[in-house]
Amino acid sequence: MDILYLLIPLSLVFVAFIAVVFLWAVRSGQFEDMEGPAHRILLDDDLPPSSEESTQTKKTSDNAH
Repeated sequence: MDILYLLIPLSLVFVAFIAVVFLWAVRSGQFEDMEGPAHRILLDDDLPPSSEESTQTKKTSDNAH
């Protein structure tokens, strides 16, 4: 029973610490736009290869045979 005198204040301090960390995270913008990066990778278009890259690829494939 005496342990409750220690555990209850300790748990209240722990909850207060977690609340402070959560409020800091919310105010610093950690939870804003959670879906943006996930959708950005799906909607990202690859750039077409430049003419130099396609010419180099063509030359190396011709030399390989």
